[in-house]
Amino acid sequence: MPASEATTVEAGGREVRVSNPDRVIFPATERTGEVTKLDVAKYYVSVEDGIMRALRDRPTTLERWPKGVHPDIVVSTRERGGGDAFFQKRIPRGAPDYVETARIAFPSGRFADEVCPTEIAVVAWAAQMGTITFHPWPVRREDVDHPDELRIDLDPQPGTDFADAVRVAAEARGLLADLGYAGFPKTSGGRGVHIYVRIEPKWTFTDVRHAAIAFGRELERRLPGEVTTKWWKEERGERIFVDYNQNARDRTIASAYSIRPKPGAPVSAPVTWDELPDVTPEDFTVATMPARFAQVGDRHAAIDDVVHSLQPLLDMYERDEAGDMPYPPDYPKMPGEPKRVQPSRDTDRKRESG
Repeated sequence: MPASEATTVEAGGREVRVSNPDRVIFPATERTGEVTKLDVAKYYVSVEDGIMRALRDRPTTLERWPKGVHPDIVVSTRERGGGDAFFQKRIPRGAPDYVETARIAFPSGRFADEVCPTEIAVVAWAAQMGTITFHPWPVRREDVDHPDELRIDLDPQPGTDFADAVRVAAEARGLLADLGYAGFPKTSGGRGVHIYVRIEPKWTFTDVRHAAIAFGRELERRLPGEVTTKWWKEERGERIFVDYNQNARDRTIASAYSIRPKPGAPVSAPVTWDELPDVTPEDFTVATMPARFAQVGDRHAAIDDVVHSLQPLLDMYERDEAGDMPYPPDYPKMPGEPKRVQPSRDTDRKRESG
């Protein structure tokens, strides 16, 4: 292959080959220049400590956009595959021998050997394969059944925006303090805010999901009319949705430092609590994050310094008479789960209310 069609990047002592380095992955916008495939690979190497802290030893789904993020790209979904962009749960064929895996089980009972990053070269290789976003499980490969991370996803609904999520995050910070938890916030790369809490890896996915439900319900009580845990979109209103199901097995969140497939190549950026009210998602891109990282380092550098017990939130969940909440529609019926039917289509509810 001619030299102009391939190059290499140095990643942790390995030379990672990048084919078609000039391929435009993100077209230029009014605010940002174009981003090439080589730019993506170099970006991930530039934030090595941060991206590896987010991914190391975690089974990771790769969100691949090999043709780039363009308006005419077709994205595969759970219902329809064959698109130009897709989520890859199993290690691609032909992966280098330094790419390690972890075997995990899905709710369906099926298994997969997922990429499990152990060094920055794996991330650079994934970028060469067209990976834009990394979706790590909240577990380490030595114990894939017990999460070591509680994830609070503050998701703005129509009529709300990032500023609303930031305001709810401030209340979440207070709740975390009351629980004695250290929480680490980041922008989602979109309009939302994510908060991570390291926990002891001794509880099941079901337990961690229940803890997220309890956390969300307490936020609802503290900010009535501003926060919701309602699973059905028709019931959420113009509020910030605490997406507790992001803690269910096989549900993942874009990692810290991951690029998001949106115009301008925004990234999911760790921030301090004091920074959060003064930033906007557009502040953090492939173009701007390397300089910030070089200046301030990883804002989540201390995330592994302390782990917490989930018991206080599980006690709150048990005291709440509302019980469990619905799972996503592709899950099998789960123990203790209420009826999984859209309220407007619940004929039993209509009879009871009529």
